[in-house]
Amino acid sequence: MAGFLSPATREQIRAANDIVDVIGSYLPLKKAGGNFVALCPFHKEKSPSFNVNPHKQTFHCFGCHKGGDVFAFVKEYENIGFMDAVRRLAERAKIPLEFENSPGEQQSRHIKEQLLDIHEQLTQRWQNCLSSEAAGQLARDYLAKRGVSEDAIKLFRIGAAPESWDDTVNWARSKNFELATAEQAGLIIKKEETGRHYDRFRGRLMFPICNEQGRVIGFSGRVLSGDEKTAKYVNSPETPIFTKSKIFFGLDKSKRAILDAGYAIICEGQLDLIACFMAGVQNIVAPQGTAFTEQHARILKRYTNEVVLCFDSDNAGQNAIVRALDHLLAAELAVRVAVVPAPHDPDSFIKANGGEAFRQLVQGAEGFFDYLLKRLCATNDAATDKGRLAVLRGMAEALHKTGNSVLLDTHAQKTALRLGVPAEAVRKEFAKVKITPAFSPVEDDGPDDAVLAGEAEGETISRPSSLELHLLKLLFVHEDLAPWLTAHLHLDWIAHPLVKQIVDARLAACEHDTWHSLTEFLDGCESPAQRVLITEAVADERQLPNAEIQIADVTLKLRNQFLDQRIGALLQTISLPETDDARKIEFLHEQQRLKQLKRQPLAALE
Repeated sequence: MAGFLSPATREQIRAANDIVDVIGSYLPLKKAGGNFVALCPFHKEKSPSFNVNPHKQTFHCFGCHKGGDVFAFVKEYENIGFMDAVRRLAERAKIPLEFENSPGEQQSRHIKEQLLDIHEQLTQRWQNCLSSEAAGQLARDYLAKRGVSEDAIKLFRIGAAPESWDDTVNWARSKNFELATAEQAGLIIKKEETGRHYDRFRGRLMFPICNEQGRVIGFSGRVLSGDEKTAKYVNSPETPIFTKSKIFFGLDKSKRAILDAGYAIICEGQLDLIACFMAGVQNIVAPQGTAFTEQHARILKRYTNEVVLCFDSDNAGQNAIVRALDHLLAAELAVRVAVVPAPHDPDSFIKANGGEAFRQLVQGAEGFFDYLLKRLCATNDAATDKGRLAVLRGMAEALHKTGNSVLLDTHAQKTALRLGVPAEAVRKEFAKVKITPAFSPVEDDGPDDAVLAGEAEGETISRPSSLELHLLKLLFVHEDLAPWLTAHLHLDWIAHPLVKQIVDARLAACEHDTWHSLTEFLDGCESPAQRVLITEAVADERQLPNAEIQIADVTLKLRNQFLDQRIGALLQTISLPETDDARKIEFLHEQQRLKQLKRQPLAALE
């Protein structure tokens, strides 16, 4: 994402997004003194170590040591780049970004906001229709028949569009929406012959389609009547806010579960996904109204390195599994396949066997090429020359796309075993088939300035001493102590390099009168490890009693530790055989001087 973000705009966005409100929209926060706590979303834990400080507008986990401001949380939780996190928080606060202030950008943003608004309001209208209007009775009966619970209906905001040609047209007028806006949203259609509008969605069960932030951007409507001439599903057309090839149904709800599970399940339809999700298998998504695309694969790559394909057991579903391979390999995703026994789809399988049986089915999913070999042998007569050639070519074409010689050799042996022929013969046949590997560099949708976040991301960082951590706590919780430290603390007294860098920058800000806020200071930190130490220091912001006395005591101890180290180093040097007598006398005098300094109050060290 291109563009320059001024510090003022950044601060405006940060100020408009209270960290408690933002994190509270993701996690259940519990008040604990002046702060809030929760189970950390970034690692497994049984008791809460995740701490949110509303006064400093920071978070810190004492378990995995992740920490930072509201931008850092959204970036980490959503698994996106920094500027994408800025954009999402700017949209949340309805703050235009400076590099989007051209007339064209403003017009585009205004149109998108209008489309989002009409989608949200129509979602509510169709929810009401389903829950309480006579026009929603057919949809209510259908959901009851399919075993869709009330909780699922509310969570996925399912609705019903009345069987009427002008219900949405009249609704849009009543809400003062221009019909041109409703038409641009794909909700109504203009008849060219008469110039009159009519509803796109009529007499259908309505599934709102959400973007990754959970905002409604389109709809999928399932027919409820038995008219064979009517399409089973009608989906929103492409609009300025909805591109089918880049949208997964359910991703807004499942993205965290995907990160936690380490893989994503891909199914075909909304009801399949809802059934899985409500059965506790929540790391699942469904392509929306289109075949699986390259963009779909790239989106999933942001969240995981592995997918499990779980399509319907009919031929159409199984063929779709094979077609998805190219895009998944190009995104460098590992692929497994969970085959639902015929005649089931995931929804009916769960209804018949339960959620745990489906979970086991997915966990036992086999590798894609094992699945492919079985399918090729099932759809071709391996007892005939024609069938064996079809199996060989199908396996060779798919395996060559990986560009992986180990996979090629492994499955050449498996293919040979299945066909009852020598492995070397299969290798030779595979070598005759040359296919360009599907792998290609995966481009991100925008710059990602993701960096190591200290110990949590594998960076080797020794822990500072408790004394130096206490110094950081005093300095950042009691900001008024900075001038005193500027006059009395020598940076040489601090042993830990990161603590030294942090204190140096903080005291420089005091000396040059450039200190504004902790969050702005965090932005200027050179490394994530520095931010981790600072957020840990301020995680519990309770005021320390007698802070002035404590800071003097900590500084004195740091000075004396430093002097003790120098005295010890002199003793070691004096004891070395190669140290001549003149040098020994010089070092002894220096040792005595340092001992005298230890007995003096804090002052500049000569």
